Amino acid sequence: QVQLVESGGGLVQAGGSLRLSCAASGSIFRLNVMGWYRQAPGKQRELVATIISDETTNYADSVKGRFTISRDNAKNTVYLHMNSLKPEDTAVYYCNALLRETFYSGWENHWGKGTLVTVSA
Repeated sequence: QVQLVESGGGLVQAGGSLRLSCAASGSIFRLNVMGWYRQAPGKQRELVATIISDETTNYADSVKGRFTISRDNAKNTVYLHMNSLKPEDTAVYYCNALLRETFYSGWENHWGKGTLVTVSA
């Protein structure tokens, strides 16, 4: 069974930085896209950033230039470096991975349980 475990959330002042980590474990044959999504109170979950296995990245306009996504394929881990944080970045951040568990499996989407990031003004 695949697990995605996020860490690194917390409380930070506006203008500060945080680094989120997400490690995928369990039965993993191939990892393709890994990414971060967030959900603020009363809002829908939204894309923050994704990174494909070839290191191609994609960012939401709201975080471009402030956040950087990276991955360590040897560790099945994805990171989100967040700089110049704003109060509107406050949300639960969820890790996402598109992967195959075995040679015979199809591509499946997996989610972590989320980590809370709170940015104070």
